[in-house]
Amino acid sequence: MPEHKYTNKLINEKSPYLLQHAHNPVDWYPWGPEAFSMADSEDKPIFLSIGYSTCHWCHVMERESFEDSEVAEILNKNFIAIKVDREERPDIDHIYMTVCQSLTGQGGWPLTILMTPEKKPFFAGTYFPKQDRYGIAGLVTLLDRITDAWENNRNSLENSGNDIIDSINAFETDSHEIDVQAITDKAFSDFKKSFDCIYGGFSNAPKFPSPHNLTFLLRYWKSTAVEMVKKTLDSMQRGGIYDHIGGGFCRYSTDKKWLVPHFEKMLYDNALLSMAYLETYQVTKNERYGVVARDVLQYVLRDMTSEEGGFYSAEDADSEGEEGKFYVWSAAEINRILGDDDGAIYCSYYDITEKGNFEGSNIPNLIKSDIEEEDQNFIKACNQKLFQIREARVHPYKDDKILTSWNGLMIAAMSMGGKILGNNKFIDAAEKALDFIESKLVRHDGRLMARFRDGDTAYPAYVDDYAFLIWGLIELYESTYKPKFLKRALELNDDLLRLFNDNEKGGLFIYGSDSEQLISRPKKIYDGATPSGNSVTAYNLFRLARLTGKQELEELAYKLLNSFGTDISRFPQGHAFSLSALLFARSSTQEIVLVGDQNSEEMTKMLSVIQKEFRPFTLSMVYSEGYMELKEIAPFVENYTMINNSTTAYVCENFACKAPVANVDELVKLLDK
Repeated sequence: MPEHKYTNKLINEKSPYLLQHAHNPVDWYPWGPEAFSMADSEDKPIFLSIGYSTCHWCHVMERESFEDSEVAEILNKNFIAIKVDREERPDIDHIYMTVCQSLTGQGGWPLTILMTPEKKPFFAGTYFPKQDRYGIAGLVTLLDRITDAWENNRNSLENSGNDIIDSINAFETDSHEIDVQAITDKAFSDFKKSFDCIYGGFSNAPKFPSPHNLTFLLRYWKSTAVEMVKKTLDSMQRGGIYDHIGGGFCRYSTDKKWLVPHFEKMLYDNALLSMAYLETYQVTKNERYGVVARDVLQYVLRDMTSEEGGFYSAEDADSEGEEGKFYVWSAAEINRILGDDDGAIYCSYYDITEKGNFEGSNIPNLIKSDIEEEDQNFIKACNQKLFQIREARVHPYKDDKILTSWNGLMIAAMSMGGKILGNNKFIDAAEKALDFIESKLVRHDGRLMARFRDGDTAYPAYVDDYAFLIWGLIELYESTYKPKFLKRALELNDDLLRLFNDNEKGGLFIYGSDSEQLISRPKKIYDGATPSGNSVTAYNLFRLARLTGKQELEELAYKLLNSFGTDISRFPQGHAFSLSALLFARSSTQEIVLVGDQNSEEMTKMLSVIQKEFRPFTLSMVYSEGYMELKEIAPFVENYTMINNSTTAYVCENFACKAPVANVDELVKLLDK
């Protein structure tokens, strides 16, 4: 590593993103009392920069500006500069991103905020080049203007900051009872109108996976909806956004064909996408979807899992200072590795040419071709050879912090993968990750925490941490039927409601009542790259209510969603996961309790019938010798007994219970009705 002339106050942080900037000549501070005290005592405005370690444009702005001595001199002289990792502090990020979007109509990272020592923002933007470019003010110009205004027109800046804070705090959740049928029909209609029938997805470019949109469409279940899901997942898997050689999906595609991604890989994308492929595999019985899901989960186990079982956050787009270098190939390279004859066949399939399809190199993709059945094993062998060669390259930087929220999503995905694909390795990984969270990310007083890295646990968990982990626990329960997972989900749900619930107006705040209190305490329902913590909590509440018989949880879920009713009704396409929760609540859900020996052949057959089919509105429990603790969580199961000493299924639907059945054929008839 080259010697660095500077070391700033970020050197003692654990965040990989902050550490990337620890040797900038900018005198960065982490967010905290020291920075704000310094700004106050020196009477300086604050330059707040928010990003994350695998953000391509964050790297660009660092190289252009934050490693530049001229920019550093201006910042150090006239500002207190603060760096924030958005993945560690989603509360700070959400508040100031809302400011940016309200002032500029857009957002993104790096996020650039200018504010007073009292944390009141008066200017917001995203990426700025160092110098003026194409009529856009550069960072140097911006900083000079702000310095002048701070010295000569401070009242205007402070008044602007006060107005902005008043504006974001004036937002009220608008309670409104949701018409589920009308709003889900509207969402489907909107998705259909925006659907790209040639390449899949719901925009032109750039294209983001947004797998929660796809899982809503699967639950909506009209044939057209399912076809849109299949087209999108097929196109993504064919494109360069999918790593054909190593598995896993990149963050998003810069073009409409899914060919050229920004090459960073995020844990949450791969968790949510694997779930979408798994469910589509259940719907279609097409092995291809199961294979993609399996390969994504294998990638996570291989490259994104710590020895202790926690899942890492992300892999960078860049290696050796060049975006995508780890992933791209030349035709000559392929031919040298595979030989001219095999290389020619491989290149013809994967769109690899002398000219290249990405900046003179090639991103392997299958957009224009299908692999013939007789060539499947050949291509698999070729990819294995290329993978071994690629492993010797300089790997992209790995963000190895472990976030409770994203681990919750991957626990859910691994649990589903193990159940649907019949692979206990994935369930074991989910259990091990949960053990990691319980041992490393729960404070001595029981408070869930948000981030672990390098022996350090930090930040009281946010609403997403609780919601996603509870989701993971419910999936893990329905994959193993160990009552301890359901019990833990209920315990965390109690903590979530105590710390985050707005008892007066409904909905959950982003950060807890015991956390640092910022200039605003917002609530969020719309889906971004991940579903919102509020929508996932509603889904969890509905499921926990049906699993345990605690109807008060269902009432809380309706109150939560109705508290955002106007927003959801106004733009249903942006609230797909909330709509999935409502579809669950309003559908003919089935609750199944199997009573008997959990290791018996008949139990195995019945579980297979329940787990292998796409049954999004079905919940299942096992009450047996090894799982007697279940009656403490769901007391109603104590009345369920075996018929003639045989494994027995109790099926309830629409709040009415059917006569119990004691063989798998009868169970199939009940479920298929």
